[in-house]
Amino acid sequence: MSQINGFVGRRHFLKLAGTGSVGILASAAGCSLTKDIQQAIAPQATLADAIAANRNPVNADRALKRLLDGNQRFVQQKRKYPDQSLEHIRLVAKTQYPFAAIFGCADSRVPAEMVFDQGLGDLFVVRVAGNVVCDTAIGSLEYATATLGSQLIVVLGHRRCGAVAEALQDEPMSGRMSLIVEGIKPAVEKVKSTTNNLQDNAVIANIQYQAQKLQESSTILTKLVRQDKLKIVGARYDLDTGKVSVV
Repeated sequence: MSQINGFVGRRHFLKLAGTGSVGILASAAGCSLTKDIQQAIAPQATLADAIAANRNPVNADRALKRLLDGNQRFVQQKRKYPDQSLEHIRLVAKTQYPFAAIFGCADSRVPAEMVFDQGLGDLFVVRVAGNVVCDTAIGSLEYATATLGSQLIVVLGHRRCGAVAEALQDEPMSGRMSLIVEGIKPAVEKVKSTTNNLQDNAVIANIQYQAQKLQESSTILTKLVRQDKLKIVGARYDLDTGKVSVV
C-alpha cells in the first residue's frame, strides 16, 4: 500500500470503499460528496483485502482508557501535554498512526486534543455541528480506521448542544443549517415525551443514534467491527466540569 506523508495513494484508498458507504445520509446531513465522486467510488471493491498501514495499533479498550485517563488529567488540571515536543513534531511529520478517532461536534468549547490531554498525531479528529453523520465524515473515519489502523471511534457529543436544542424545536432553520437539524430529528423524536432533563436525554439519544448510523452507513466500518478490529463508542462532554462520560 503506497503512502505519501501518511496519506494513502488514491488508487489504493478507492479499493477500500464499499458500495454501501457512499450516498447514504447525503441529503440529511449536508456534507455530501459530489455526484462525480460518488460515481467514482461506488463501483469499487469492498474491504476484503485491506490491511492497515499501522502494524502496531492500540486496541480499542486500551485506547479508550488512554482517552479517559487523559480527560481525568484535564479535569484535575494535571495535564501532561504529551507528544508536543519538537522531536515528536519531526517524528509525526513522516507519517501518522493515531491511536483513536474522535467524531465530535464542531462546538468551539470541545477541542478533542485538549479535553483528552493528547498531542500531535495521537487523535484523528472529525468535527461536524451536532456530530451529525454525513458522507465526508464517514469517508474520513474509514480512512482513520482501515488505512491508519485506529481501532476506536468515539462519537463525542456534549451537554447543551445548540444543534440538538434546535432539533427539539418545530421552527425550521434557514440555509444549510436546516440539514444538520434534520439529521438530528430522528434521534430526538424518541425522547420528546420525556418530562425530566429533556435536553440532556436528547443529547444522549443523538450520540447513540449517530454512532449507530455511522456503522450502518459504512460497509468498511461494519466489517471492521465484525472482525473485532474496531469499536464505536458514544461519549458526552460536560461543558461545566470538562468531564467526558461514556454513554
